[in-house]
Amino acid sequence: MAHYRRVGHVPPKRHTQHRDGEGRLYFEELMGEEGFSSDSSLLYHREIPSAIVDSQAWDVPDVTTTPNHPLRPRHLKLHELFPKETWDETDVVTGRRVILANNDVRISYVVSAKESPLYRNATGDEIVYVESGTATVETVFGTIEAKQGDYVVIPTSTTHRWLPTGDEPLRAYAIEATGHIAPPKRYLSRYGQFLENAPYCERDLHGPDEPLQSDETDVDVLVKHRGSRGVTGTRMTYARHPFDVVGWDGCLYPFTFSVHDFEPITGRVHQPPPVHQVFEGHNFVVCNFVPRKVDYHPLSIPVPYYHSNVDSDEIMFYCGGNYEARKGSGIGQGSVSVHPGGLAHGPQPGAYERSIGAEFFDELAVMVDTFHPLELGEGGLASEDEAYAWTWARRQK
Repeated sequence: MAHYRRVGHVPPKRHTQHRDGEGRLYFEELMGEEGFSSDSSLLYHREIPSAIVDSQAWDVPDVTTTPNHPLRPRHLKLHELFPKETWDETDVVTGRRVILANNDVRISYVVSAKESPLYRNATGDEIVYVESGTATVETVFGTIEAKQGDYVVIPTSTTHRWLPTGDEPLRAYAIEATGHIAPPKRYLSRYGQFLENAPYCERDLHGPDEPLQSDETDVDVLVKHRGSRGVTGTRMTYARHPFDVVGWDGCLYPFTFSVHDFEPITGRVHQPPPVHQVFEGHNFVVCNFVPRKVDYHPLSIPVPYYHSNVDSDEIMFYCGGNYEARKGSGIGQGSVSVHPGGLAHGPQPGAYERSIGAEFFDELAVMVDTFHPLELGEGGLASEDEAYAWTWARRQK
């Protein structure tokens, strides 16, 4: 996924003896993807990492979904999901409300001012986009700091917890894969280095710098995992705290990437959405639309042309600035637009003409395109603006 890092104390040779100052062996753990055939890291624990003393069922937050039927575009107003009085009682893990999902990806939203429990998502990698607020994310690899505009990328089965910091709550948009997430292959050399034409590079990825140490015993970890009937959960109690790693190295670890470090690719005429891509997963992609100079052909029309994504649903999360193509539709900060595959969509009435002559767009949005249809989660149904589908026709229903 990312470039090689080495943190803390590791032995000169992998799979060899590594001892502390008193001669006690550390316990080596290989954390690897795709059955030892892809990216991995080696972690060195003070205690046996598989020692559990209890295992109980945990009821995961509601992940049931409802088909988008009858089929129509939708507008979800996420800021209505969490009233202020709920912030102190909501954490980033158990407080998530699913807005959209299919068998490849789940998209959730949460507003939190409360420390989360220790958590491990064993169903796939996840990206948590920080809309606003700040947080410290403690992980088995060490600590990373998250701020507004950061993507926090957490590999499958990484034990971690969220600690919101600062005066305002953490607003988080979570994209949970049922597989792995990586930069687009076209950005990378055949050996995995970012190419010169990529819109970001290794210097923009920020992983942990120091391992964490804890001596706690009988520590609970919430584990989300796959079951015969979909997503399920277990509360595992570990004999010793998982944060006991003295060192690790490899290419698999959590990191942050700031949307503000994405260098937009522009052209004389309107560029298609793939130029905005930042990550890819199995059957979905993640793009970001950032402030940028827009089309500079003398006859250009800077807002997007009307288009039909015949193979994918298009999900846009509006998280900053002013989105020119959506003026007059009710969309604002914290909105999500859902444009199903096969339906033409594009600028609101008047936006097409108004954009002529524009030189710069001050907008910030995160887009997820999926190649299988999405269904609405509980949070999506609870936050829908039912008038949105008719705004192009300028009619109310």
